[in-house]
Amino acid sequence: MKKPYEPPSWASHHYPIPSHTFSLGHFPTPIHKWNLPTLPKKTEVWVKRDDLSGMQLSGNEVRKLEFLLADAVAQGADCIVTIGVLQRNLIVDRLVGAHIDLVSKEEYANVGSEVLTKLLKEKLLNEGRKPYVIPEGGSNSIGTCSQFKFNDIVVACSSGGTVAGLSVASRLSGLKAKVHAFSVCDHPDYFYEHIQGLHDGINAGVSSCDIVNIENARGLRYAMNTIDELTFVKQVAEITGVILDRVYSGKAAYGVMKDMRENPRKWEGRKVLFIHTGGLLGVYDKAEKIASFLAKWRKMEIHESIPRQQGIGKMV
Repeated sequence: MKKPYEPPSWASHHYPIPSHTFSLGHFPTPIHKWNLPTLPKKTEVWVKRDDLSGMQLSGNEVRKLEFLLADAVAQGADCIVTIGVLQRNLIVDRLVGAHIDLVSKEEYANVGSEVLTKLLKEKLLNEGRKPYVIPEGGSNSIGTCSQFKFNDIVVACSSGGTVAGLSVASRLSGLKAKVHAFSVCDHPDYFYEHIQGLHDGINAGVSSCDIVNIENARGLRYAMNTIDELTFVKQVAEITGVILDRVYSGKAAYGVMKDMRENPRKWEGRKVLFIHTGGLLGVYDKAEKIASFLAKWRKMEIHESIPRQQGIGKMV
């Protein structure tokens, strides 16, 4: 499961460079043309299917965890401190022997993510443990090391690590595709500064403002959707067979398609790569609330007095 890491030649002079990774996902994931309706003239949209990185793990965060967990083991850590909801990829920590302790939603809400991880790290150190801190979304300089010829790359942005990795890789590898990040939580100004910090952490020598365009796709608020957003996700699934999650890729795709409708000349003749970052496991968290919207169905109840044919009906 553990393997040596050899960076691409254009990244070999940057620091830090991990020495090993863990094989956790099903990579490489496929890229195919995405036949979305009502695209601007001569515009092509392709989709990078990181939702197919392995359903038991799901999504692009697996790429970061391959580096981060290997780094934790190399440093002799005996516990992981991180932030995330239960259905996220934290469960993969068990694959490398981690023990999981949970903090309540109330404590998280009262303290906040960054301060909470610092407090937990200090507590564990006082207990004689060796904690390894993974920031929310796995977004630090080690995690950034993970990332066809396209004019533009479109991706959702929630912690900034994926955007930082894609943008610096696009610039240094010679692809020079413009990265369009659709933020689903904080304000774009925050992300420009945060992503710049990640770039500086690997001595990339680039300005985030020059290589990233960050748009606000927060909508109502993080993880909350408008009827238009949910309708869009449903229609994309029906027309193209690609299922988007409602929190990340769904909002990013909705945002870029809206921009294409409102500013078609900006996108005419462009070849666009959309990064599907997974997140489908998060659908189950709100399944009951969105089920009635996504499909017309009803629960059938059969009265016990109705006779049943042999082999059909109630299990015994």
